[in-house]
Amino acid sequence: MTDTAAERAIVHAYFDDGPDHEARPPAPGARESGEVVPEDEAGPLPGGRSDAVVFVVRDAERAARRYAVALGLRCTAYAGPDTGEAEIVSYVLQGPGGRFVLTSVVEVIGERGRVLAAHLAEHGEGVVDLAVAVSDVHYAYDFAVDRGALSHTEPYAVHDRHGTVLLAVIGAPGGTRHTLVDRSGYTGPYLPGYVAL
Repeated sequence: MTDTAAERAIVHAYFDDGPDHEARPPAPGARESGEVVPEDEAGPLPGGRSDAVVFVVRDAERAARRYAVALGLRCTAYAGPDTGEAEIVSYVLQGPGGRFVLTSVVEVIGERGRVLAAHLAEHGEGVVDLAVAVSDVHYAYDFAVDRGALSHTEPYAVHDRHGTVLLAVIGAPGGTRHTLVDRSGYTGPYLPGYVAL
């Protein structure tokens, strides 16, 4: 059985210093338009650190089993039709190198399913989102958009019995989305809609 692009990206993200080097955003001080940000405005996202690397794959359950064995990761959370997520099946894998989320489309019903199905059709299996943990989603979102990031989704809250997670989605050159996450008020296994395994 041959490795898929998603499998190569997970191995690269787990054992190297990050996912596909070519997909990284431009260096601080550069905007997509070529305009240079003044040095006092340039810099990394305030307080940003890796939260999760989210992959879209054809069969999330099979991929999760392979990666768990191959990389020594633990499957810590799951979402799917039986947990109220009608469009997707998703497994969260964790290890000392980070958190990986493997998601496949069950049925295209709304925007989320359309986006994932379109990404899979156009690019095949691979990274669809690089989630970044921040302490203040509103500030980080404004900071990034003011410096040329594309706005996909303004800050919003999702909640369940475990608390509230604040999220926003920005884009960078190359099409990879970046979800800004503040889970400081959340004690659940990953996000609302996921159950612990």
